[in-house]
Amino acid sequence: MTTPSELLPLVAIVGPTAVGKSSLAIELAKRLDGEIISGDSMQVYRGMDIGTAKVSQEERQGIPHHLIDIIDPDQPYSVADFQKKVTELIPRIVASRRIPILVGGTGLYVRSIIAHYDFAEEAKDEQLRARLEREAIEVGLEAFHERLREIDEVAASRIHVNDRKRIIRALEVYYLTGKRQSDFHYAATVHQPKYQLSYIGLTMDRASLYHRIDLRAQNMIESGLVDEVQGLLEKGYSSDLPSMQGLGYRQIISYLNGDYDLSQALYLLQRDTRRYAKRQLTWFRRESSLQWFAVDNLDQDSLIQESERTVRKALREFIERR
Repeated sequence: MTTPSELLPLVAIVGPTAVGKSSLAIELAKRLDGEIISGDSMQVYRGMDIGTAKVSQEERQGIPHHLIDIIDPDQPYSVADFQKKVTELIPRIVASRRIPILVGGTGLYVRSIIAHYDFAEEAKDEQLRARLEREAIEVGLEAFHERLREIDEVAASRIHVNDRKRIIRALEVYYLTGKRQSDFHYAATVHQPKYQLSYIGLTMDRASLYHRIDLRAQNMIESGLVDEVQGLLEKGYSSDLPSMQGLGYRQIISYLNGDYDLSQALYLLQRDTRRYAKRQLTWFRRESSLQWFAVDNLDQDSLIQESERTVRKALREFIERR
């Protein structure tokens, strides 16, 4: 059994979008000599800055940020890819006597680290995949997506009807193994924890959070989100890519396609982001080890002080030893 002194220190800051995770992480990193690891499934993509609310270089204040801008929008990226990169990053950060701070709202990504999931290896067959590609062209993606729904309703609910690559991948896994792709994703083996964890959750009154979300969406439009999406399309990135179906991008793509006007696109972005925040809160409230801080009950200085005290207590042995 691993003893506390053998566990690697890790701070994780989670919560719904727009609650202030990034700003708190930067302040803690300054005070604790830390480096930040993004736990956001969308911020990995280069050229997708406004819609993913990436912190700017100026806002980072010289604090190293990892797993931001590491792949192009048409490159595949999964929770298993994320886990591999993070489990390589954390020991390197700790070896430099700094504290890794994982920040994110993508619940499964964060969970894959703190619970140390061991994702099952999925089978691959290029010939089968090529055959499925041909069938998808012949019968159409809607029919193919319905075929997947009959086999694996969970996977189908996660995969957009126009996401050809992921539909085919899920069917490929099923035909090769006889198991649903969702069984691989969610029946991962959970190992003994590897980290001495300080696990912080940020929350706030729902009305206040939704107001923040609405303002952020408005600011995205005013900051050039339409131009960002248009530029990605002009570079040849398909609107059907998983990255381009993310929040902020699919709404603007529909606007650019003439499906509705910009005010309707903004309304849908605000509505869909509020719904996403609700799902995030539902996910993280299942985490029994989280220490919650109500952002609207604390001024910024008090929030920083209280969370720093929490981290120092949890990671005292490492902080005193380094």
